[in-house]
Amino acid sequence: MLDRVADRVRHMKGSGIREFFDIAQGMEGAISLGVGEPDFVTPWSIREACIFALEKGYTSYTSNWGLLELREALSESIYKESGVYYDPKGELLVTTGVSEASDLALRAIVNPGEEILLHEPIYVSYNACTIFTGGTPVSVPTSAEDNFKVRAEQLEERITERTKAIILNYPNNPTGAIMGKKDLEEIADVVNEHDLLVISDEVYGRLTYEGTHTCFAALNGMKERTILLNGFSKRYAMTGWRLGYAAGNRDIIEAMMKIHQYVMLCAPITAQMAAIEALRCEDEVDRMVREYNRRRRWLVDRLNHLELTCFEPKGAFYTFPSVKSTGLSSAEFAKRLLLEEKVVVIPGETFGPSGEGHLRCAYAVSLNELKEALERIERFLAGIV
Repeated sequence: MLDRVADRVRHMKGSGIREFFDIAQGMEGAISLGVGEPDFVTPWSIREACIFALEKGYTSYTSNWGLLELREALSESIYKESGVYYDPKGELLVTTGVSEASDLALRAIVNPGEEILLHEPIYVSYNACTIFTGGTPVSVPTSAEDNFKVRAEQLEERITERTKAIILNYPNNPTGAIMGKKDLEEIADVVNEHDLLVISDEVYGRLTYEGTHTCFAALNGMKERTILLNGFSKRYAMTGWRLGYAAGNRDIIEAMMKIHQYVMLCAPITAQMAAIEALRCEDEVDRMVREYNRRRRWLVDRLNHLELTCFEPKGAFYTFPSVKSTGLSSAEFAKRLLLEEKVVVIPGETFGPSGEGHLRCAYAVSLNELKEALERIERFLAGIV
């Protein structure tokens, strides 16, 4: 029956992240640096808000837009952090995770044949979701030598009459790279000049360790051109709650809601009520960010000591060391490391061709687990033949 499956789905490779995750499932003693999931439990006050909502009988649908109280709280939070105001009635949509928000954004704006520029390495879903819309993803490679930043001139070189939008993901998954305000302003100039839209995935924005995160929509003239994506999974250790949001131009958010109301309806009410409490828990976020930062510094130093040259990430919770010196491809290295030493890492090629020769290693695990994983990696390196 394979011939009955739509071509664009049939020819799509499965997620390289999930491939390694699935292999490791049930492997006794495995340590996973592969999945971007905080090892912290969701803070108690957030869980308590969910429990209280259940006890009060909140088990119904919400508005397709999401709870108004949550949208109002989000509007206030975004304004406080970035200075950008979004009307909770029409410019904010609550989604089932940032993954749904990114899918909705692309489906809302892309016509078949239109092109979307995306810098690589980048999270795996953007290439696939663009193809699912009938659009064409256009890769813009970045490199460790340039701190994995995408430059305005690189984008400009790839713009055609079919270009519809640029996807930005900073702090970046998988590299941990960040972009300074000046770099983003240069991209904003290109966006204005060519009348483009921007999908800005800033889910790791709060996990910025050096410098200050700049919200792309806060740049001059960018609010109306930007679809801002964010969520609760990384910032508040709420991955399993599946809650994200999109903010932007009223017409585009309305279009996203139209798709959302047919295919998803609404995010779970208990998660939404818990999220209202989450927005009051910045002290807990500060604590988690400090611990990530401690792990970041330790892991980068250790990888460099092992001569797995590592760009210093300044955001998110990933390192992206090079394995080129080993003579193995990123996939060969990752598979052998898993089978021989039971350590899960993700091949850099998973995130686009420019990621080849690197590995994504998440430090969203305890420092003790990181230390054990690095001992195993050192042993593996010693045995490479």
